[in-house]
Amino acid sequence: MGAQRNDEVTKAEWRAKLSAARAAASVQQRVAEAAALGRALSAMSLPGTVCGYVPFGTEPGSLSLLDLLRERGARVLLPVIPAAPGPLDWADYTGTASLSPGRFRQILEPTGPRLGPAALAGAGLVLVPALAVDHRGVRLGRGAGHYDRSLAHAAPGAALVAVVRDAELVERLPAEQHDVLMTGALTPGRGYVPLPVTNPCLR
Repeated sequence: MGAQRNDEVTKAEWRAKLSAARAAASVQQRVAEAAALGRALSAMSLPGTVCGYVPFGTEPGSLSLLDLLRERGARVLLPVIPAAPGPLDWADYTGTASLSPGRFRQILEPTGPRLGPAALAGAGLVLVPALAVDHRGVRLGRGAGHYDRSLAHAAPGAALVAVVRDAELVERLPAEQHDVLMTGALTPGRGYVPLPVTNPCLR
C-alpha cells in the first residue's frame, strides 16, 4: 500500500509540474507549436480512420489539425465523455459546426450519432492527449482514466500516439501494470517519434 501511495504522489507531482509549464507558455508559443504539430502530422501516412480529440485549455494542438486530417481524406472520430466512469464514446467530426460544449462545458464534443466505445477499434491511428509520455511509451494523463479504459478497444497494430510538447517526452514516468503503452509521440520539434511497443517490467 505504501508503494502505491508513493506512486500516486509522484504522479501528482508530475501533473503539477507539467501543468504549470503549460500554463507558463505564451499564446504565441502555443500557436507556433500547434502549427508545427500540423506540419509533423502532414508528414505521416494516414489510415482511413483516425481518432482525434479537441484540445482544451493549454493542451497541444488545435482544431486545424482535425481539419487537416479530413482534408487528407481520413474519417475523424472524436471522443464523447460518458456520464458514468467508463470508456469514451465516439462520434464523427464533420467540421467545427458539428461541435458543441459537452458535459464538461470547456470541452467541445461532436453532436452526431454516438457510435459506442467499440468504434475506436476501426481506427488505424489514435491521437491521444497526454501531459507527458516516456521513452518506454508510458503515458501520463489527467487522472480521470477515460483513455485507460478506452484504449483496450484499439485494434491490434493501431498506432497509439501521444500528442505532447517537446519537453513532455521524458525519460521515465510512474507506471502501472494496466497502462496501455503508446507506440509513438507527436511533438512540435521532433515530429513523430516511434516508441517501444514491448511492455517492460514496470516497477
